[in-house]
Amino acid sequence: YWILGRLDDVIKVSGHRIGTMEIESALVTHPSVAEAAVAPFPHKIKGQAIWAFVTLMQGVEKSAKLSKEIRMHVRQEIGPVFQPDVIQFADALPKTRSGKIMRRILKAIAAGTDIGNVTTLADPSVVDALLEERKKMDVEIG
Repeated sequence: YWILGRLDDVIKVSGHRIGTMEIESALVTHPSVAEAAVAPFPHKIKGQAIWAFVTLMQGVEKSAKLSKEIRMHVRQEIGPVFQPDVIQFADALPKTRSGKIMRRILKAIAAGTDIGNVTTLADPSVVDALLEERKKMDVEIG
């Protein structure tokens, strides 16, 4: 057997495994999406569900209609099982000074757990904005 990629970059939804990069690649093929990152969160039926953090192209307005459109786009690209359960629009994603997305922080935000140390972030205010937006969202964590 060959294991490609990192185990923490794999999400198992309803018994189906997929790499986070595959979902993110499908998200960024939507013309309104500039950047995206996904994280799993606990779901009482599926085991894990998909939370997508999406940064939009300049000039594109956030809306429930666009969120649904992006979810349907992913569904068409890689299948209905991997359609994100939640789309959270973000002005920016939490990155290290070297530009890497801090997936650990996104995972904690999605799951509603403690985000831990953020001293390595280039801009810690990005996390505050994501947490504020997260509080407004009515998502059941199972």
